[in-house]
Amino acid sequence: MNELDQVLALIARGADEIIKKDDLASRLKLGRPLRIKAGFDPTAPDLHLGHTVLLNKMRQFQDLGHQVIFLIGDFTGMIGDPTGKNVTRKPLSREDVLANAETYAEQVYKVLDREKTELRFNSEWFGKMGAADMIRLAAQHTVARMLERDDFAKRYKAEQPIAIHEFLYPLVQGYDSVALEADVELGGTDQKFNLLMGRALQEHHGQAPQIVLTMPLLEGLDGVNKMSKSLGNYIGIGEPAIDIVTKTLKIGDDLMWRWFELLSFDVSLEELGRMKAEVASGALNPRDAKLRLARELATRFHDAAAAEQAIAGWHAVVRGEGDTSLLPLTDISAPAEGFRLAALLTAAGVTPSNSEANRKLKERAVRIDGEVVEDASRIFEAGFEGVLQVGKRNFARIRLI
Repeated sequence: MNELDQVLALIARGADEIIKKDDLASRLKLGRPLRIKAGFDPTAPDLHLGHTVLLNKMRQFQDLGHQVIFLIGDFTGMIGDPTGKNVTRKPLSREDVLANAETYAEQVYKVLDREKTELRFNSEWFGKMGAADMIRLAAQHTVARMLERDDFAKRYKAEQPIAIHEFLYPLVQGYDSVALEADVELGGTDQKFNLLMGRALQEHHGQAPQIVLTMPLLEGLDGVNKMSKSLGNYIGIGEPAIDIVTKTLKIGDDLMWRWFELLSFDVSLEELGRMKAEVASGALNPRDAKLRLARELATRFHDAAAAEQAIAGWHAVVRGEGDTSLLPLTDISAPAEGFRLAALLTAAGVTPSNSEANRKLKERAVRIDGEVVEDASRIFEAGFEGVLQVGKRNFARIRLI
């Protein structure tokens, strides 16, 4: 495999589709840094691993010497993109957009190289456009073309309302590529229509159409649904290292390989193939593979020392090896009458409900500081400190205050 083929293989790793791959190869041969664009609407202030799928691909382009543009859609965020929904998304206020944008900018540099990242806001050009400019932009496409977008088509067929301003969103996102003269735009598979709009508008403005690279939507902890904060199946990149480690170790074995492909920088596809074969033959325990992934993620979003401390804490609880004091301590406010055990487990987040906690108590699946407990009537008051554990994987070191 020659150098160009190696670069193309790295860029294609985990990608769902590249439009057009031959064009990408041709531009890579030009020998100049390509302009790589990805847009993010600041609709929520906290990034999770699902968001980093695109960020990881951007970092790969950076490491190959290309110019990465992290575009914050402060203008488009006020329109609201309904992608993946069958309803109109509520537009954000200017204040919300700016507050979220600031938080985004702080978090993305946990993945991207700050010195090699061009941070832009699309209000830079849209803020200068008048009503006549927007009308000329809107004239670039027809309503019929807009209804080719899957979520619009479904809502139209179901006779659900579509606001006129929503048709502007793909046009506005596409024009971003014109303003930035993008060579490549990255996005999730749910953004394909909008990314192709960028190609069309660039051609209209006499630019070479951008290459479109779509990335799959990362499944969350449940292995079924897209990672989402609203579904609670996510790992936030700002979470403590111990949470990143313990949550990663809970994922299914099949999902682990998907996460390795989309999230890991340290494991090549060749090595990943060897690991799969070793797990299949029994030479490698899937838990040890997950530990490697958990260590890499915790190191990336914290540092190596925090990752090792988190893994040591996990070993101390789950495998009985080491000092549980390595686990981070969470303070919980106790009511005046104290907590019964089921309520304590739920307050600590190791069970989702009191009824589930009581069920686990009957199964002798609850431990405090390593000892099985069954007395559901036991009261815990302010001053209590210990490690609560339900099953092998759910645990927390807490202190009642």
